[in-house]
Amino acid sequence: MTTPWGELELARFPEDPRDRLRAWDASDEYLLRHLAQREPGEPGREPGTGLSGTVVVVGDRWGALVTALAAHRPVQITDSYLTQEATRANLARNGVETGAVRLLTTQDPPPGRVDVLLVRVPKSLALLEDQLLRLAPAVHEGTLVVGTGMVKEIHTSTLQLFERVLGPTRTSLAERKARLIFCTPDASLRRPANPWPHRYALPEGIGAVSGRTVVNHAGVFCADRLDIGTRFLLGHLPRSRGTRRVVDLGCGNGVVGTAVALANPEAEVLFVDESFQAVASAEATYRANGVPGHAEFRVGDGLAGIPDGSVDLVLNNPPFHSHQATTDTTAWRMFTGARRVLRPGGELWVIGNRHLGYHVKLRRLFGACELVASDPKFVVLRAVRR
Repeated sequence: MTTPWGELELARFPEDPRDRLRAWDASDEYLLRHLAQREPGEPGREPGTGLSGTVVVVGDRWGALVTALAAHRPVQITDSYLTQEATRANLARNGVETGAVRLLTTQDPPPGRVDVLLVRVPKSLALLEDQLLRLAPAVHEGTLVVGTGMVKEIHTSTLQLFERVLGPTRTSLAERKARLIFCTPDASLRRPANPWPHRYALPEGIGAVSGRTVVNHAGVFCADRLDIGTRFLLGHLPRSRGTRRVVDLGCGNGVVGTAVALANPEAEVLFVDESFQAVASAEATYRANGVPGHAEFRVGDGLAGIPDGSVDLVLNNPPFHSHQATTDTTAWRMFTGARRVLRPGGELWVIGNRHLGYHVKLRRLFGACELVASDPKFVVLRAVRR
């Protein structure tokens, strides 16, 4: 990536030489050009050094922004474990010490004072709302607030949210399908209360979790209702008793793993997701329902770190988007990880849209794949580790 401060070598995480997706886009470049132009520069002075005080970067996708701004010792706030790992790798790749950037999650307390707030607009408006409301008390009238995103990511509701939480907001002209958001903090603004996390009751007729409570932190899929894919899977979960090691892989708000734990109190359930918000939601959902038995909650890169042949059952609803890009890379890594951690005879159960053709991948990996259930939109598939 070309920046006003020179060239950066950047990669997504985990790094895959076959992956053609870049670790930055035009909106990252647009924001960095704008920041450099704010300070015309003096002899012997680098552009962009007008940035002073505590610089906070929210939603940096793969660490491109904080790597470019490392000289200002920024704070990165992200919901993504993969983003944090990508940031560490990209800092090292460009000869920057990891300590130059303070890495925080969306679940951590934010800095007490923010002098520069840079926001890479997330896909989830709810996550943006939550983060702006959490940061608002630290923003003052002198804070420089600039958002960035591709034109298709910035909507009227995005601008209204900045204006409602922080103050008057306007946008730039588009450049290479990217746009900037400029917000002037208003200390007299009466901000709304933060509505997150959100709680709701599940419907009846879905097995062990019927009528149970769900807790959703901002940005987690299906914040106010049970999605139809998960509902379909809940109606076809494997029935088993006894001590079993079960993984809810890509757990989201934890409804599936909680259903397993309620149906089989002897099961040991591991909830795994790369989203800090999701794992916090899963734990809150589990605790809210007083589930007996043992559970573990882990933020991480899929099944990395789980011993080979140590799991009896993996339940998975894999995502098929990486931000705005449609890709099966994550699903493939989840399936291969599941094959590694399953014991002989262990099972992977997958829910997915019919058109995604997951049965082809599962047959290639496991040698066979059984159709458990289907409807016009979804399929539930079962693969057994031989």
